[in-house]
Amino acid sequence: MMPTADPLVHTYSIVARDPDTGQLGVAVQSHYFSVGSVVTWAEAGVGAVASQAMSDPAYGKLGLDLMRARKSAPDALAGLLAADPIKEVRQVAMVDALGRVAAHTGSTTIPEVGHIVGDGFSVQANMMLKNSVWPVMAEAYRSAKGDLVDRFLAALDAAEAEGGDIRGRQSAAILIVEAKSTGRPWIDTIFDLRVDDAVEPLVEIRRLVAVRRAYIHMQLGNEAARRGDLDVTEREFSAAERLIGDNPEMRYWHGIALLGLGKIDDGLAILREVGRRDRNWIELTLRLPGAILPRDVSFTEKIRKLLE
Repeated sequence: MMPTADPLVHTYSIVARDPDTGQLGVAVQSHYFSVGSVVTWAEAGVGAVASQAMSDPAYGKLGLDLMRARKSAPDALAGLLAADPIKEVRQVAMVDALGRVAAHTGSTTIPEVGHIVGDGFSVQANMMLKNSVWPVMAEAYRSAKGDLVDRFLAALDAAEAEGGDIRGRQSAAILIVEAKSTGRPWIDTIFDLRVDDAVEPLVEIRRLVAVRRAYIHMQLGNEAARRGDLDVTEREFSAAERLIGDNPEMRYWHGIALLGLGKIDDGLAILREVGRRDRNWIELTLRLPGAILPRDVSFTEKIRKLLE
């Protein structure tokens, strides 16, 4: 570890394993630029780590390495602390793929400071306005409903409502991965969202969660279309459109999916609607390769007419 290079990341965060899905993740907010680039670490089927206070990102990398090698979160953290000559300035929390949790708050981290380890989760905070911040995070997480990301948002909102970082707000991040690894982290990562510098980072990250969910629904809609399942295609794309707001992306690909399923009139109607706002979407349709949108000459002509 490199004690002299450590950034001061005074913050509140939560690490957790969802008992229903097995998803693993970490969420954080701080008055610190790009907090997600330092604090948040997670790997599918392995665990999640938050490294903060006088943060050493090596706790994240090495913690995941040790848990991947079948060390429990408590054993992994204990080993790293034993090798750290300035562990008393650290605040670190880990959860492994079995839901075992460990946390450390060094004796010289800046008050108000502390952590609570619960069933499958840990909340931790330092340089807070009040010493009630992390207890309300724990209570909010325990009582919240919904997916892991919803419970994370509830915990972050509760911390901020309680006073949060004594210096105020600046950045936030959420990283959530699947319970099991496919060996392809780009598929195993469910949420990897960062707000690096904002007046209201928690408001912005909540918006980004909705956008990410829209893209997840769109992906499910495309998969259903490839299977020929019209009902699921319609349901997933409709959910994506509700979440995305004014962005026409989901609506456009909904139309393309319907065309691919042979619902020509319905698909063209959506393209006409999108094209009224921006004709470039129609031009894009004419450029799509046959692997995405098979068509014959008459079909191409119908699309061209949308440009008239």
